[in-house]
Amino acid sequence: MGSLYSEYLSPNKVLEHYNYTKETLDTQETPSRQVASALTIILCCAIVVENLLVLIAVTRNSKFHSAMYLFLGNLAASDLLAGVAFIANTLLSGPVTLGLTPVQWFAREGSAFITLSASVFSLLAIAIERHVAIAKVKLYGSDKSCRMLLLIAASWLISLALGGLPILGWNCLGHLDACSTVLPLYAKHYVLCVVTIFSVILLAIVALYIRIYCVVRSSHADVAGPQTLALLKTVTIVLGVFIVCWLPAFSILLLDYACTVRSCPILYKAHYFFAFATLNSLLNPVIYTWRSRDLRREVLRPLQCWERAAGVPGRRSGTPGHRLLPLRSSSSLERGTHMPTSPTFLEGNTVV
Repeated sequence: MGSLYSEYLSPNKVLEHYNYTKETLDTQETPSRQVASALTIILCCAIVVENLLVLIAVTRNSKFHSAMYLFLGNLAASDLLAGVAFIANTLLSGPVTLGLTPVQWFAREGSAFITLSASVFSLLAIAIERHVAIAKVKLYGSDKSCRMLLLIAASWLISLALGGLPILGWNCLGHLDACSTVLPLYAKHYVLCVVTIFSVILLAIVALYIRIYCVVRSSHADVAGPQTLALLKTVTIVLGVFIVCWLPAFSILLLDYACTVRSCPILYKAHYFFAFATLNSLLNPVIYTWRSRDLRREVLRPLQCWERAAGVPGRRSGTPGHRLLPLRSSSSLERGTHMPTSPTFLEGNTVV
């Protein structure tokens, strides 16, 4: 065990593993790689800014302190950190990779796995909350806020543990034949385990939403009202976008497990699949603000304040012709009232 951890600071280990798994090595920066890296960093900066605005909106407005929005805020936090992790990953990729020590490489890749785990667990928490709300299950009790925060904290602790397993010893240092091609210091069995866990969780989430839609279709009008369906449609879109963005990356990791070393050339293009997956963190805030006029107005408020400070004429704060309707949430069901703190807008007959 001591000899294993002594290799974590070796400056040659990363090069040894890349030489074994890769046909060619990135030893110099090319103009095309520099352009791709710059575009990736710009994309990640947009991810950070978008999700930061969502977090500020959820934090400062008490109407967004219901269970549903707290879990959406947690998803925004994981997307924000994913943007930061992708920036670090981009800056430490290419020729820089070969100069890293194993512990630095594990930190680089582990941060991405941690944020991905947090996103998956956030989607699971959202699905459970929607099922709790619509099925009228009393889950949180009088100390619901504390329990929700504990659930969020537990999801992050599990994500940290899952992403930290390689640096704790589940890696292929000293066992080159067990190494992943896409992630040359990770053991293939670890990659398979993580992808399997995520896939099982996503299947469970899909099953929950199917159950929710069955309940809604067979329920009376109060449960299947337009506001309930609108929020349900929003979180279903979020789940669908996650699956579409990450399915190619999960598929390439499964192929990595099945292929022997240097036998599947497509594995050397895995970075394109992961770049496509980063779009998920960019699209989530767009979905929130597109589907909720209330949240959109709150997210855009800092920009409107900047416009007023810059002397740009602002818009009127009110929106004529709109009325607030409540969204059903698990917290409102506990209190025995139909007036939760997460409203949405109806414009005519269209839920926004």
